[in-house]
Amino acid sequence: MSPPATSQRYPSPSQPSGKSEVSDLKSQLRQLAGSRAPGVDDSKRDLFKKVISYMTIGIDVSSVFGEMVMCSATSDIVLKKMCYLYVGNYAKGNPDLSLLTINFLQRDCKDEDPMIRGLALRSLCSLRVPNLVEYLVGPLGSGLKDNNSYVRTIAVTGVLKLYHISASTCIDADFPATLKSLMLHDSDAQVVANCLSALQEIWSLEASHSEEACREKDSLLSKPVIYYFLNRIKEFNEWAQCLILELAVKYVPSDSNDIFDIMNLLEDRLQHANGAVVLATVKVFLQLTLSMTDVHQQVYERIKSPLLTLVSSGSPEQSYAILSHLHLLVVRAPFIFAADYKHFYCQYNEPSYVKKLKLEMLTAVANESNTYEIVTELCEYAANVDIPIARESIRAVGKIALQQYDVNAIVDRLLQFLEMEKDYVTAETLVLVKDLLRKYPQWSHDCISVVGGISSKNIQEPKGKAALIWMLGEYAQDMSDAPYILENLIENWEEEHSAEVRLHLLTAAMKCFFKRAPETQKALGTALAAGIADFHQDVHDRALFYYRVLQYDVHVAERVVSPPKQAVSVFADTQSSEIKDRIFDEFNSLSVIYQKPSYMFTDKEHRGPFEFSDELGNIPITPEASSDIVPAQQFEANDKDLLLSTDEKDDNKGLINNNGSAYTAPSYESSSNTITSQMQELAISGPATSTTTPQSSFGFDDLFGLGVSTAPAPTPSPPLLKLNPRAALDPSAFQQKWRQLPISLTQDYSVNPQGIVALTVPQSLIKHMQNHSIHCIASGGQSPNFKFFFFAQKESEPSNYLAECIINSSSAKAQIKLKADEQSTSQAFATVFESALSKFGMP
Repeated sequence: MSPPATSQRYPSPSQPSGKSEVSDLKSQLRQLAGSRAPGVDDSKRDLFKKVISYMTIGIDVSSVFGEMVMCSATSDIVLKKMCYLYVGNYAKGNPDLSLLTINFLQRDCKDEDPMIRGLALRSLCSLRVPNLVEYLVGPLGSGLKDNNSYVRTIAVTGVLKLYHISASTCIDADFPATLKSLMLHDSDAQVVANCLSALQEIWSLEASHSEEACREKDSLLSKPVIYYFLNRIKEFNEWAQCLILELAVKYVPSDSNDIFDIMNLLEDRLQHANGAVVLATVKVFLQLTLSMTDVHQQVYERIKSPLLTLVSSGSPEQSYAILSHLHLLVVRAPFIFAADYKHFYCQYNEPSYVKKLKLEMLTAVANESNTYEIVTELCEYAANVDIPIARESIRAVGKIALQQYDVNAIVDRLLQFLEMEKDYVTAETLVLVKDLLRKYPQWSHDCISVVGGISSKNIQEPKGKAALIWMLGEYAQDMSDAPYILENLIENWEEEHSAEVRLHLLTAAMKCFFKRAPETQKALGTALAAGIADFHQDVHDRALFYYRVLQYDVHVAERVVSPPKQAVSVFADTQSSEIKDRIFDEFNSLSVIYQKPSYMFTDKEHRGPFEFSDELGNIPITPEASSDIVPAQQFEANDKDLLLSTDEKDDNKGLINNNGSAYTAPSYESSSNTITSQMQELAISGPATSTTTPQSSFGFDDLFGLGVSTAPAPTPSPPLLKLNPRAALDPSAFQQKWRQLPISLTQDYSVNPQGIVALTVPQSLIKHMQNHSIHCIASGGQSPNFKFFFFAQKESEPSNYLAECIINSSSAKAQIKLKADEQSTSQAFATVFESALSKFGMP
């Protein structure tokens, strides 16, 4: 019995069945190259499609280059296009093969069909092979004089390509002069636009070393040329119109009549359906009338309607772009748009980024006449399911109140938000109430009566909790439970992870102590002890400062921490007027979208923190040789000595406390020692004069329940984690571990000023950390942003710790990400790392 017949399978055109597939294509193309049989063009099309398909998916088909060129001898324009595509792809990488294409491309440049002439000329100029430049001059010269506008358009673009391949050849052939003549006399608008674009680029590049090019570049801004373009602007497409309008912005009118003539010529461009044309026209109007105040204001009135129409008629992306420009105009002239505030109400189906910008617009246009309606609308958004928009709406209400518009009603609205019992609403509202009380202290009674009923346990967000704590300290005399609420928060110090909240707790406890000393005494002592023992540098420093100033003189401490305050009249603006003017000068650009001048996102030295990937990626990795390891240096550094006088430092030398420090700071121990009246008098009255020697700290410490003993300090305890000073790790192993291990800990540290100065040479930090047995395996970035990858190993066992450290020298902050083989010891390594980093730059 014969086997069943198998169905014939044909290979997919996008997947060659074997190594011989390209060879088969080559032989089939060679057979068809000289054939004139009927239907041969259809066969060529199928083969050409296969070649292009293979080329597209990355298969090397350069071996059929000669056969493709031979098969190009046809009048079929589809075959011509595919052949030109193939040639353009392989010509640059195979200059020798490109010589094979010159003859047939030059022949096609003289074809009777203008489409083929244009395609051949474009392909010829796209070869971009310096050795073939001499073959471009002739076809380009003929193309610029061609009777068909399509060929002339291609030829103008080809001149620019020739300039980038060989500028001298282009200038010697006098092509710029030919382009200028075409620009001023050609009847086709697209040819004129291409000439303008090409000449602007050529003359801008030549102007740096040619006075003639400078003169020619300036001639584009002459009155005859500008008016020539403006009179023909309706003939051009949108891209060309924007090009001409950008040119018109640079024109300097001779007088006011010149300004009005230009504005009359461009009046109908404000009604154009394309947003880019409208914005470019608006920029011309605004720039021309900057020196004419009355006319400039009338321009705002004139451009308002077209811009508002574009906001409501386009896509969300276009609406955002137009709104960004409108926001810039509203900030400069809010009264012009005050009556149109309803255009900035949020629609339910708009994206969040559009809603957020509209909220900023509503804040900017608010005044006495529309505040009630705007605030009513914003209050509706506070219950929005989109939490970020709800937050922004609450902030917008607060900003309007800070502008002194209808403060009474707005304060009532804000206090009603506290009854919504939503964590994010409560947090945002508390922050705004704090700002309002700073500006309007007369509202403290009404606000405190409501805020006093809020439980701190119901506030989870750090900024909301910090605002509540600030009010507890600032208005402790008006809130009967303030000392007890603060005491409860201080008792849970270890559970509070936010350094901002801990800082506010210290300050609030100090303020409350000065107003209600007996009730706050114990809580303040606990807070100071906990703060001094805190791992966060800022918290530690503030607690130590408060401790020292209290120890010196309580009255001085009160004047420092809780002085008489004046109401804040104006809150600092995030942007200076200079930056806003710079953004206005760059109207109709990305500067308006980003709300920052172009140099801030184009110049490297002004960019924000780098967006580093989680991988080492492009950062060069150089493994450290064991011979490069610097021996660890033993030295003593005491950050607490920063607040000591020279005499005190000398007196304290040799004294060692629990932490190995030269200063005996209060330990963090809860104590319930009885406070005698004599000690209380000592703490409240302070020294008789400011020149007296500070009293012994023991009575003072005991006053606050810190439980300091006069017994000799115990022997310093050994460090929790010992690191191997000669640890080694292969870069590839580091990369693999970094990908696999989860992030154990993320923390932000402050870098001391001396360290920031020393960071001008990043190698100094690498050597410093190496002295602490923490080794750098990769580094990158430049001022003000630096990135380092560190690793360390336990001394007793091969357990690795990996760290990513991003330091911003302008803000003096360091962001640390830690990964560890043993997750349980991550905090111990973090303490060692933070200790080493805090000593960077110290003598």
